Amino acid sequence: MTTNDPADASVGAPDATDATDARNAPEPAMDTRLPLREWRALPARAYRVFLIVSLIVTVPPAIAASIALYRTGDPLLWLKIAAVWTLALSLAVWTARRRHRYTFWLLDDAGFAVRRGRMWQWETRVPTSRVQHLDLKRGPIERAHGLASLVLHTAGTRLSAVSISGMEDADAEALRDHFSRQIDRQDDDDHA
Repeated sequence: MTTNDPADASVGAPDATDATDARNAPEPAMDTRLPLREWRALPARAYRVFLIVSLIVTVPPAIAASIALYRTGDPLLWLKIAAVWTLALSLAVWTARRRHRYTFWLLDDAGFAVRRGRMWQWETRVPTSRVQHLDLKRGPIERAHGLASLVLHTAGTRLSAVSISGMEDADAEALRDHFSRQIDRQDDDDHA
């Protein structure tokens, strides 16, 4: 017997709030099965952190330039000040966007790799056997966004540290734990 009750019709149908909840859900952290075999992008929250940092860097020179222009008494003073601020803010947004959009990381059987840039790509690969120790850095802005910076210190003098900022906090911790286990295994093999 079928009923025309609207409550019965909605049992199997997807709810509109489910789609909204899926969009607002936090990005999934890295799978605990390491190593991965594909390049991973930084989370969307990293763009906000990079933008804040870029603004912190570009705003003080814009203020100094505005004060210097104000003291000149130029008839086009406000137009020049507006141009300075437009340039400073555009530079901050452009820098943050490029830094976020073109930074990737990879962990595979050979080790850890970081790739940056679009036109001039810069890729650094650190073999697992070369990792000496790791640092996780979390500044106040990164902590507020649930992000961390991972720094891998390697044997050797050239590029003895490889760092990547704006990583998901859980991903950075999982990488730290992975490399710590690898370092412990290497130490055990060296002492055996």
